[in-house]
Amino acid sequence: MRLGIFGEIINMAFDSIKTHKMRSFLTLLGIVIGVMTVIGMVSVIQGINRAFMRELESVGSDIIIVSKFEPIQVGNLSEEERKRKDLTFEDARAIEEECPLIEAVAVDLVADFEEAIPIKYQSIKSKDAVILGMNEQWPKVLTIYLPEKGRFLTESDIARSARVCVLGSKLAESLFPHINPLEKEIRIGPEKFLVVGILKKRGSVFGQDQDNFVGIPITTLMKYFPYTLARIEIIAGPKGAGTVEEAKEEMINVLRRRRKVPFGKPNDFAIYSQDTFMEIYNNLTGAAYLVMVVISSIGLLVGGIGVMNIMLVSVKERTREIGIRKALGARSSDILKQFLVEAIFLTGTGGIIGIIIGYLIAFLIKSATPLPAAVTSWSVFLGLGVSISVGLFFGLFPAQKAARMDPIYSLRYE
Repeated sequence: MRLGIFGEIINMAFDSIKTHKMRSFLTLLGIVIGVMTVIGMVSVIQGINRAFMRELESVGSDIIIVSKFEPIQVGNLSEEERKRKDLTFEDARAIEEECPLIEAVAVDLVADFEEAIPIKYQSIKSKDAVILGMNEQWPKVLTIYLPEKGRFLTESDIARSARVCVLGSKLAESLFPHINPLEKEIRIGPEKFLVVGILKKRGSVFGQDQDNFVGIPITTLMKYFPYTLARIEIIAGPKGAGTVEEAKEEMINVLRRRRKVPFGKPNDFAIYSQDTFMEIYNNLTGAAYLVMVVISSIGLLVGGIGVMNIMLVSVKERTREIGIRKALGARSSDILKQFLVEAIFLTGTGGIIGIIIGYLIAFLIKSATPLPAAVTSWSVFLGLGVSISVGLFFGLFPAQKAARMDPIYSLRYE
């Protein structure tokens, strides 16, 4: 019997929305915007989270990076930063030789051209590939740089500034679409290089291809191409995942001694691990979540006030109906439930519409932009739960007002 009454209440709520379509739509608009914002922004942030975590896991969580400047610069460089000495290839060698907790040290340096330099094989040309100077330790430090075909650069290649190279999978496909690239000769600008290896495919991150590069011995790059030592980067792999902090301290001591940094003065270089990137990333996503909460809260507040307003109007319009229902035996709790269910039904409908629109927004973002987007089940339940809670909270006062009405007054109301 109670189930039948509840079903009747649902039908009455649906009829009320159907009867006042425009009023209901305007009331729902704030709820739709709030829930749509939650679903859309959470889907983008979650998609970026997954892509970011995949990239970190593929690179490895136990690496230590040294560069001249901090990984993210805010504003102009300070006087101290501008006067910093460049890192050198010899710094990397010193870290490897003098730090017992370091397994291997990779070094990279990007060629510095004013205009893109072509990379050619016969008549096939690529202009947008990165030219990267590397040492032989890259596969030991970062396993994502293991060769799929052929070999990587060797210590001998570095020592004699050999004109050999390894290709990223994207560049290999561009230059050699139908033949095996190994032992073929390519030109990087005016210089000839022998292809000795093809690296495993990494894919793209946020729309940026990670496989469109050519790796050459760092000493060869410094001999034949322009470069800026300010862009040199040293990446060290500790001997164990639990020794990262101790290994970092060893590296700091070696670099401070080599760079003659006085006792008590701050480091004149940046040293950081993957935890630094995680902290920066969490700060950025935390700010994005805050923006999402503010925008969605405004929409839900407006929607909630609209629900309260429309329910108060509905109570006023249906005063006589309330009196008749009470006269026929309806209890105050039945009237309370009726109006509460109407408010929840109203905001729940807005929540469902917001979820659908938010899902479509996430799909469009994923399809039309390099940003990944993933709608998670918890965000759907959160959006629906919040919309229902708004209906419950803002519908309670009108429902109580209806439940407390005097049936005699209600029957006499015109």
